[in-house]
Amino acid sequence: MLKCVRSVLVGLILDHKPPISQVPEDTRHGPVFTQEPSDSTFPLSSDDKQVFINCKAKGNPPPHYRWKVDGREIKLESESHYSFVEGNLLINNPHVINHAGVYQCIATNTFGTVVSREAKVQFAFLQNFSRKTRNTVSVREGQAVVLLCGPPPHYGEIKYSWVFNGQRSFLQQDDRRFVSQRTGNLYIAKVERSDEGNYTCAVRNMMTNTSVLSSPTPVVLRTDTVMGEYEPKIEVRFPETLHVFKGSSVKLECFALGNPVPSISWRRADGNPLPGKIKINHSSGVLEIPYFRPEDAGVYECVAQNSRGRNAARGQLMFYDVEHLHWAQTLKDTQMAIDTNLQWECKALGKPRPTYRWLKNGQTLTSQGRHYVESGTLSISRISLSDAGMYQCVAQNDLGAVYASAELKVVASPPDFTQRPVRKSTVVQKGGELLLECRPLPPLGRLSSGGDGAKCLRIPREPTKIIVPPLSLDVTLGQSLVLPCEFKWFFNGKPIDFSRQEHLEMIGGGFAGDLMVRNIQLKHSGKYVCMVHTELDTVSAAADVIVRGPPGAPESLVVRDVTDSTVQLLWGAGLDNHSPITTYMVQARTPFSIGWQSVRTVPDPVLGHILQATVKDLSPWVEYEFRVVAINRVGIGEPSLPSKQIRTKASVPKVAPLSVSGGGGARGELVIVWEPVPEEQQSGEEFGYIVAFRPVESRTWIQAVVASPDASRYVYRNDSLGVFNSQGEGPFSRTITVLSAEEEPSQAPSRVWARSVSSSEIEVFWESIPRSTEKIITYEVVFWEDGSEVKERVKVTNTTACLSTLKPSTVYLISVRAQNSAGPGPASPAFNITTKKPPPSQPPGNIEWNLTNSKISLNWEHVKALENESEVTGYKVLYRPNWNSRTLVLETRRPSVELHIPSGDDYLIEIKALTEGGDGTSSGPIRIPMMSSLNSQGRCFLVPLHLTFGTVLILWNLNL
Repeated sequence: MLKCVRSVLVGLILDHKPPISQVPEDTRHGPVFTQEPSDSTFPLSSDDKQVFINCKAKGNPPPHYRWKVDGREIKLESESHYSFVEGNLLINNPHVINHAGVYQCIATNTFGTVVSREAKVQFAFLQNFSRKTRNTVSVREGQAVVLLCGPPPHYGEIKYSWVFNGQRSFLQQDDRRFVSQRTGNLYIAKVERSDEGNYTCAVRNMMTNTSVLSSPTPVVLRTDTVMGEYEPKIEVRFPETLHVFKGSSVKLECFALGNPVPSISWRRADGNPLPGKIKINHSSGVLEIPYFRPEDAGVYECVAQNSRGRNAARGQLMFYDVEHLHWAQTLKDTQMAIDTNLQWECKALGKPRPTYRWLKNGQTLTSQGRHYVESGTLSISRISLSDAGMYQCVAQNDLGAVYASAELKVVASPPDFTQRPVRKSTVVQKGGELLLECRPLPPLGRLSSGGDGAKCLRIPREPTKIIVPPLSLDVTLGQSLVLPCEFKWFFNGKPIDFSRQEHLEMIGGGFAGDLMVRNIQLKHSGKYVCMVHTELDTVSAAADVIVRGPPGAPESLVVRDVTDSTVQLLWGAGLDNHSPITTYMVQARTPFSIGWQSVRTVPDPVLGHILQATVKDLSPWVEYEFRVVAINRVGIGEPSLPSKQIRTKASVPKVAPLSVSGGGGARGELVIVWEPVPEEQQSGEEFGYIVAFRPVESRTWIQAVVASPDASRYVYRNDSLGVFNSQGEGPFSRTITVLSAEEEPSQAPSRVWARSVSSSEIEVFWESIPRSTEKIITYEVVFWEDGSEVKERVKVTNTTACLSTLKPSTVYLISVRAQNSAGPGPASPAFNITTKKPPPSQPPGNIEWNLTNSKISLNWEHVKALENESEVTGYKVLYRPNWNSRTLVLETRRPSVELHIPSGDDYLIEIKALTEGGDGTSSGPIRIPMMSSLNSQGRCFLVPLHLTFGTVLILWNLNL
C-alpha cells in the first residue's frame, strides 16, 4: 500500500500551569504561562520611577505579547509611558490616576492565544494638605471639642497623629484625648486650660514612608463662663454591623465626650466573657480582636460612664467564612481525531461558590452549534480542524479568579498503506508527469485504473512553489517577528550566518525553517529572501521588512536673537527612522535648574515640519543651554547636542522680596527681615534692596538702601521693602507691620520638676508665667551633667519638654527660663535628677520555636540583669511577614508566647527584654518558614564570636 495522504496536526493548551518539564523544548506547542501578573500596590514616593508588571510564557514558536488595562488594549505607539521588556510591562513615570487599573497579559503564537489572570495595580501616595489657614476654635473650659483633620488625597494605609504647639513628639492619647485612626479627628472629652494652643494634624503613609502636616488649628479659651457637668456623649462609635474575615484583625473605636471625663469599658451583650486574646488600649478607646474566629462573633458593647450618667454603643461582629479559590479538577492537553466528541470538565473549590466561563484563544465561548457550555463543563461534538487552539476555564467569585488552560490538537488520520508502500523517491523533470500506484483507494477525480486492476494517481508535475511565502512587514523597534520559510534565508542579498547573529534565529523542527527576529533593531530593515533548492529547480520568495523607531537627534542647533526673556532657536532635522516626525520638544537647563526642563515656545506645539522656534518666559541675566528632541508616533528620540551657553540680557527686577517680617533686637530697635531674592531672579548686576518704613500713624515713607544681594536683615526703628539692580528699581513687597523690641521677661518659671522616664529620657514640667505680666514666646530648658561645664538647651512653646539621648545612671542638673523677642529672662533654680539604669545588654538566648499550622510557640531563657542594669519586667515580641514592612508587637511577662498568624508566609521575629530603663538588646531577626500543611520546629542560639564591636552572630537550625 502507498501513503498518499499526509497527516494534518493542529494545536491547543489549558492552564493549570503544568511543570515546564512536561512540555519538551523541541515540541511545537501553544503558549503556557510560567509567570503571571499579580495584584500590587506601588509607592509613588520612591526614587525609582519605573514599575514592572511581570508576565512570561513559554511556547514553540516563542509567543509574542499584548497587554490590556481595564479591558482596553495598550497601544505603545500612542502611549509613551508604556513599553514591553520581553513579556513584562514597564510603566515609566506612572501617574496615580492614569495608570492604576486592572491589567491582563495576552500571549499568542501560531497555535493560539491565552490570557493571564487579571491583576489590580494601585499606587500608594500621599498629597499635601491645603495651605489654607484654618479657623480658630473658641471653647469654654470644661467643654468638649472635636478638631477635624480632613486628610489630603491618598491611597494606602494611613496613620494619624497630632502635634501640639510644634513639639517634636506627638500628642499623647489618654482617657481625655483620643485620635481616631478611621477619620484622623482629635477628640478632647473635657477641655482644660493647658489645652489652649495650636494643633496640627500629621498624616503618615505607611507604604511610601512619607508624612505631611496640616495648617495649625488654633484653640483658644473663652473667658465668659466655665462649662458645667453633663452626661457622656459617645462621639466615636463602630458600625452597627461588621463582617470580619477569618484570621483577620478587627479594631473597634469608641470614645465619649463629657464632664467629668467619662470612663470607657467593653463587654459582650450576650453575657459571654470577652476573648482572652483581645487588646484594649488608648485608655480603653480601642478594642482589638486579633485572629478572628467564629467564636469571636457576637454583639459587642462600649459603655461610657461618669458621675452624671452613662451611655452605650453596640455593634454586631459577623464571621465571614471565606475560602480562597483552588482547583479540585483541572484540564489536560488533549489530542483528538476528526469527528470525535470531546468533553472537558474543570472544578474549583472556594467560598463563596465560584461561577465558570470558558475561553478559546482568549475569546469567550458560549453554547452555539457544536459547542455546549454549562458551568464547569465544555462539550464539543464532531470535532473539526477549526476546533484546534488554546482553551481556558475561568472560575471566579467575589474574592478573585483562577485560570486553567490546555491545548487541543486535532488530528486527521491517514489510511494505512503499509502492505504496498510507495517508492521512496521518484525524480520527475519539470513539466513531466508522475504515476503512482494506489490499490486501496476508491476512484477519485484524478485517479485512473491500470491494466492489472491497480489504481494509479496521475500527477502533472509543476514547478516547485513556496506555499506560504513570507509577507512584507512594518514593525516597531524592539518587537519580535516570525517569517515563515522551509529552507535557506538571505538578508539584503547575503546568506544569513545564524552563528554570528544575536537577534536572528531559526525556529521549529522537521522541514520548518521559520526565521525569528528578536528585539528587532533599525539595522534589521531590508529584504529577506527565503530560497528553496530541490534536485530539479530553485525558487525563492522575498519580504521587505521596515523597522520604525523613534527619531534620531536633531542637528546643528543654533541660538540667536537673545533678549532678556526670549531667544530664537534653529536646527536641522535628523533621521525619522521610517516614522515621520510629528513634533519637536525644546528643553533648557541653567546653573539653578535640576537637569533639563521643557520650556515654553512660539509656536506651541512645534510641528514636525517646523525647524525653528522662539523660546519665551526666560529669566533675565541667567546663563542657558538649549537642546531639541524630536518625537514621532513610535516614541521620543535622542536629544540634539546642547547649544553653546548664552546669558539672557539684564532687566529691571520682576519680583519682590518674600516673607517680610521682623521684631526683636535690642531695646529701642526695630528689626526687619526677609528672604533674599534668589540669584536667578535678580535680573542683573549690582542687585540690592530698598527698605521703606514709616511709623503706623505717619503717611511719610523713609527709605534706606541695602546694597548686598545676599542681605536678609535691616535694623532701624519701622518698615516696607523693594529691590533694585543696575537697570532700575523693581516692585515693593506687601506692606507689613513690625513691632519694636520689648523688654525681656522679668520672672522665672515656677514649680519646675521632672521625672526620669528611661535610661535616656527625662520629662520636665513647670508652670507658665502669667499672661497678664509677660508676653512669652518660648521656654528654654537648660541641662547638663553634674560636674560638667557643657550645657545643652531645648526650646519649647508649652510648659513641658522631653530631654532625650541622655546617658544612663547619670545625674543631670536642670533649669528653665522664659524668652520673648527681647531675649531670655531669669532662670529657675537648678535641681538634679538621675536617669534610670540601662536595659540589659544580654539579648534573649536559646530561643526555641515550634510551628503547628498557623500557631507559633516560642520559648527562651530568662534574661538576668546585671547589678548596674534595670530589672527585667517582661518581654516584647516583634513579628512581621517577610514580604511586609508592617511590624506587630506583643508584650508578655513570661519568657514564652504563642502567636496565631495566618499560614502561607515566612515570618521574621525578634525578642527584646522590657525594663523601666527601656528596651533591651534584640535577639536579632529569626526567620520562620510557614508551611500550611506541615509542622516544623527550630532552635536559635547565640555563639560568642569576636566580631565587629556591637554585633553578635545568630545561628539557627530547622528540623522538618
